[in-house]
Amino acid sequence: MATKIPVTVITGFLGSGKTSIIRHLLQNNQGRRIAVLVNEFGELGIDGELLKSCQICPEDEVQENQENNIFELTNGCLCCTVQEEFYPTMRELIKRRDSIDCIIIETSGLALPKPLVKAFRWQEIRNAATVDAVITVVDCAAVAAGTFASDLDAIAAQRQEDDSLEHETPLQELFEDQLACADLVILNKTDLVDDQQKSQVIELVKNELPREVKIVSSDYGKLDASILLGFESAVEDNLDSRPSHHDTEEDHDHDDEINSTHVILDRTFDPEKLQARLEKLAQEQEIYRIKGFVAVANKPMRLVMQGVGTRFDKFYDRPWKPEEAKQTSLVFIGRDLQSSEIESQLVAL
Repeated sequence: MATKIPVTVITGFLGSGKTSIIRHLLQNNQGRRIAVLVNEFGELGIDGELLKSCQICPEDEVQENQENNIFELTNGCLCCTVQEEFYPTMRELIKRRDSIDCIIIETSGLALPKPLVKAFRWQEIRNAATVDAVITVVDCAAVAAGTFASDLDAIAAQRQEDDSLEHETPLQELFEDQLACADLVILNKTDLVDDQQKSQVIELVKNELPREVKIVSSDYGKLDASILLGFESAVEDNLDSRPSHHDTEEDHDHDDEINSTHVILDRTFDPEKLQARLEKLAQEQEIYRIKGFVAVANKPMRLVMQGVGTRFDKFYDRPWKPEEAKQTSLVFIGRDLQSSEIESQLVAL
């Protein structure tokens, strides 16, 4: 264990707050040399850009020490493209093992953690790296609202508002598989629920866990590194205790069910008007996640805008760089997205 690079896999559904947790960890790394692999879904690397803007290094050292330690894997769901995407990147990281203390892998919201962990049984990786832990991030507010819950009785009151709750969807199975593989569960966005709702979410999550797993709460992903690192679980050696809906399948394919599209516009937006239009789009189409950067008139800072369903948050993360175009770039993830309609509504705003 001591000679291997510890790897922490952070999984969770779209918009649960994985990137915020990693961003906070990088900003409070306590001297650790951390490499990050980000599995984006779609062509625009929004999460990777957010991590690169953490500003944990002096300006003249950012490129060498920070950006070169963040790798974006963008060619699809990581559990489906392990050989094509993950394996070559891990080989490169292993070559740099003397300069890396740990590796963080942020999976996409579509990824099953178990196929990824199985890759650590491959001889070349097994000799150099081990899965320290699988951490599953849960959007407490979303679960409290009845989303991705297996107990339909508990969410009966929400059925009239969300027709998808009337049947089990592939997204539900993803949620359950991510919990079943966890060594730690993080309840994120707990500031959006009351104590009773939080207790109900904890009980629901416990019912999905196949064994005793610690559950911790978080607001805005602010957790100490000592909570996230140092489990020494060697997860790849005990996968039998982590059941999956896909254990009897050789592979799976969910890209035909969920897709992404992006819009890049060379213009500024009023943040409030843009958010209102995005909320309208989320009601009209089955959009699960919206995230991206917005150019705002007379603002030197880049605005980050993120939405889960019709719930949005936004903040300015860093100044625009002199050499970069001040564009508005947004990624949409959902089911059967009408790309042309999304772009036309934003252009017309």
